[in-house]
Amino acid sequence: MSQAANGASSGTQKAARKKHPRGLWVLFIAEMWERYAFYTMQGILVLYLIERTTSGFPPGPGFGWDKPDANKFCGWFMGLTYLTPIFGGWLADKLLGTHRSLVLGGIIIAIGQFFMAGAEFFGFGDLGIVNWTSAPVVFSMFAGGLLLVIIGCGFFKPCAAVMVGQLYSLDDPRRDSAYTIFYMGINVGAFIAPLVAGVLYKNIGWHWAFASGGVGMLLGLTVYQVLRPFYLKGIGLPPHHRPEHEEDHKPTPEQIKQAEIDEHERTRPLTRVDWDRIIVILVLTMFAGVYWVAMKQQATSLTVFAEESTNRTIPALKTVLPETWYQQMNPFPTPWYQSVNPLAIILFAPVFAWLWGWLDRRKMQPSLPVKFGIGVLLVGIAYIAMIFGAIQAARQGLAGPEWLMIMYLIGTWGELCVSPVGLSMVTKLSPVRCQSMMMGLYFGILFFANTGAGYVAAFGDSIAARGVDAKSLLPGQGDFFLILTVVPILVGVLVLVLSPKIKRMMHGMR
Repeated sequence: MSQAANGASSGTQKAARKKHPRGLWVLFIAEMWERYAFYTMQGILVLYLIERTTSGFPPGPGFGWDKPDANKFCGWFMGLTYLTPIFGGWLADKLLGTHRSLVLGGIIIAIGQFFMAGAEFFGFGDLGIVNWTSAPVVFSMFAGGLLLVIIGCGFFKPCAAVMVGQLYSLDDPRRDSAYTIFYMGINVGAFIAPLVAGVLYKNIGWHWAFASGGVGMLLGLTVYQVLRPFYLKGIGLPPHHRPEHEEDHKPTPEQIKQAEIDEHERTRPLTRVDWDRIIVILVLTMFAGVYWVAMKQQATSLTVFAEESTNRTIPALKTVLPETWYQQMNPFPTPWYQSVNPLAIILFAPVFAWLWGWLDRRKMQPSLPVKFGIGVLLVGIAYIAMIFGAIQAARQGLAGPEWLMIMYLIGTWGELCVSPVGLSMVTKLSPVRCQSMMMGLYFGILFFANTGAGYVAAFGDSIAARGVDAKSLLPGQGDFFLILTVVPILVGVLVLVLSPKIKRMMHGMR
């Protein structure tokens, strides 16, 4: 009888071990809606800035900026959303805890989205260009909304990812797959957002598209707050907050022991092994920055290329849609292209998770730095498709829609080798005392990548404006896309060459 009971208990523990905690799905939903809010805005921001202003109510659309200025502005905005998590992560580690920081960040993001939507209701007429001088109230409100989103991302972004790691012990084999699931949540939101934003801005108004992001963020926070007491109790507490201090919570001896271990980890001095692992995080994040400079062109130069140089008509839709709908949706909204990347992640993330497991069982799984190198290589290979697209656009006026599709698909395969692996890397290699700050630093280095992406896009505009001359190798934007092919391939090869040294500095952490 006792043996049977012990066997049943052991079987239950093994079954429970295979299942992910329900708190993961709560964080999945919260992150999904936060990313929906962010990508709603990213999908249309550069288009809004370059669109000419018109009078009427609501006024607009657009600020009437030229493309280089709009690309640089978008680069700075996206970059700053990766810089503020350094400070938000530090505050979470030292004062707020990840839970409070996440909620505060979500509220600030929602307010920022509503500020941007509200700017549309201040009449500014047919000004040609909207800026601080021509329309100070409108510009201040819109820029203020963007600033609030930047600040909110600083609180929200590092904490959601760290809370996923707090659900598992360091040696839990489910940890990497948990981050793959979490990353799918990010991309469910990123997939839906451009589709919704494209329909709203094209058929109703820009303000509705911006406001929908705020509504989505509030919805995500509501679900999180309702479910947290049931599935995330004890997760994300402020520092030095032991489990027995939480209201209505009676900790088990195991929880008390774990809290004592955590307290020791927060206060012990850093060792040589800790510093080596921190160096690995910084080095691989800088290499990943090359990947993101190339891939983040989707919010700037690739969006403009889709708007101005890509055939976005789908004649087959005429047979399945009413005539009025077909006229409204053809050409289809440019932001829809930005849904290709997250859709590919949703489809291929399980494939990559299976692939890593299959290789691991055969002792063939590539090391973490090798995965980074493969990811950077793939984004360079992806831009070969854009070279062909640029040549076709230069010769025929418009490129076929397939070139952007191919680029996003192969680039996404690279992303699955870099981004979810990077999130897991930070939580594995970071000392407990500074996990949130290191996650913020991981995002913070991407500040330079995203800001650089805006300037790279502006450089691409100057290449296209130059036309074909003695310095040109390829017509149109072909030279620009050639650079985005060659540089990542060279950097990817460098990462692969350095990977044995980087792996040794991880000191056995996989």
